[in-house]
Amino acid sequence: MFVTRAVLTLHDSLFFATREMGTLYETERFIHNYALSYALFNDRILRVPYFCSSYRPTYASDLEKLNALGIYVTPARPLQWSYLLLTWKMGQVTYHRKAERFGGHGNFPENYGRAKELAPESVFEFFVVSRERVVLPRWIRLGKWSSKAFVQTMQVEEVQAQSGDFVASCVLNPLDVKGKLVVYDLIAMPPVSLIQNARVQGAYYALDKERISIPAHMKYTFPAMEHTAARKTKRKRM
Repeated sequence: MFVTRAVLTLHDSLFFATREMGTLYETERFIHNYALSYALFNDRILRVPYFCSSYRPTYASDLEKLNALGIYVTPARPLQWSYLLLTWKMGQVTYHRKAERFGGHGNFPENYGRAKELAPESVFEFFVVSRERVVLPRWIRLGKWSSKAFVQTMQVEEVQAQSGDFVASCVLNPLDVKGKLVVYDLIAMPPVSLIQNARVQGAYYALDKERISIPAHMKYTFPAMEHTAARKTKRKRM
């Protein structure tokens, strides 16, 4: 197996709505591995169309293509970061729709809000585990505004799996970890909450003279969808 260590630097402000609190839309300081996977491999492997006719995500069918090639991307953790707090306001077009002062789900203006975005020059670290050596693009786009980010490959190694108790050096998607999670810190964010400082029992890859430990055999997993498919198959048999 090959493990690629990469550093991502924002050249634009990055926004995605992790939490919505009244008129404030907040961006978490971690970057989900689903978003990174689409950004890194959309043009080559995933090939998501520019226009989508549905708002329903297709994570399982898209990311299964990376599973088939033995490629897995971890979530990104911040090495250094700062925030921007931006205020936006939309003018009400009375000839297009009825003017409304307040929203339907709270006593706050419908056309006013604030966005807490990650600032340019924020730096993140993530890993790519693959059966074959992969070449990552130098520039990618992320978030709601397709923000520009620079990807720098710091280290590429061929590693051997070890086994035992270890503390993961990266942020993890708990659905994708095959080892036993003993203790961890939860990062609440959609579509799947992440974990950090995870103590894990099982197989792992050791890099940089065992100063970096990454769980082995990770792959994109969607157990809820698998359970639903199993129930449908059972109903057909009955």
